[in-house]
Amino acid sequence: MYADALRNGRKIFAVAPMIDWTDTHCRYFHRVLTRHALLYTEMVVADAIIHGPRDRLLGHDVSEHPVALQLGGSDTGKLVEAVRISADYRYDEINLNVGCPSDRVQSGTFGACLMREPQTVEACVAAMKRVTTLPVTVKCRIGVDDQEPEAVLPDFLRRMIGAGADAIWIHARKAWLQGLSPKENREVPPLDYPLVYRMKRENPDVFLGINGGIADLDAAAMHLEHMDGVMLGRAAYQHAALLADVDRRFYDAPARAADWDGVRDTMMAYAARHMAAGGKLHHVTRHMVGLFQGLAGARRFRQILSTDANRPGAGPEVIAAAFAAVELDTGRDVRSA
Repeated sequence: MYADALRNGRKIFAVAPMIDWTDTHCRYFHRVLTRHALLYTEMVVADAIIHGPRDRLLGHDVSEHPVALQLGGSDTGKLVEAVRISADYRYDEINLNVGCPSDRVQSGTFGACLMREPQTVEACVAAMKRVTTLPVTVKCRIGVDDQEPEAVLPDFLRRMIGAGADAIWIHARKAWLQGLSPKENREVPPLDYPLVYRMKRENPDVFLGINGGIADLDAAAMHLEHMDGVMLGRAAYQHAALLADVDRRFYDAPARAADWDGVRDTMMAYAARHMAAGGKLHHVTRHMVGLFQGLAGARRFRQILSTDANRPGAGPEVIAAAFAAVELDTGRDVRSA
């Protein structure tokens, strides 16, 4: 994937891994909107894969491909075992989280705190590469706490490249491990895009992608003038309709109006299957509330999906009602928007 992208000058658009957000239902929904974007799981801790409910943690719909599994951990042996176990689930990539700043992640000695232990990450990447033919990639920060990114990041990248990492996705902010919440760590530390661009200029033969503070597809296109890949997180989740234009903008797909009727019907059928298997409607609809953000009627759309989907006896017809509310409130057919 990444070698071909570099060789052919093809850029990659990805939706970032986000804890509590990018579960299999979210990814199914995003795949309905974009055929080609690279999707990521939530971070899954290696220990959980080894000892926990594997099908629930690793299971996904075949339609989600291309989809990458993001792992959390710092114990080489456990990560290797998790990679071997995950082989049965046929992911397209294995990604190591070196960017999450939450207290829970720090207590397990993985995530962003590993920016302080590049030799550990180096060993983990090399070990994972030895047991899989899939691309092994890293998602990192430019540094943490009092580190100087200008000094830390080049060395970190050198180690990852030496370990055989197939791609490195760089969140262009520091993480503060004390004093800031995970939410604040996505907003407060200043972005340093020029540093990340410089890392790409200095490593022209290595796939480097950028993440952090990218709000729309125009901004994504601007970053792709400098980088091999661009990764959107909150913007892709909270303003999901933008994903409907990704294939045209970045993958040379024919231009056509979004098929909102098709999105509605596909998600209704998916919700029905999920409920028939014992799931809840809101497991699916909670990921859809941002679809029409900014359009007249979006508030009613959100209300229906957030409230009615949780009522006893609610079924997939709630999705149809939500879509209909947007059309009624706008006074026009949103399918032509």
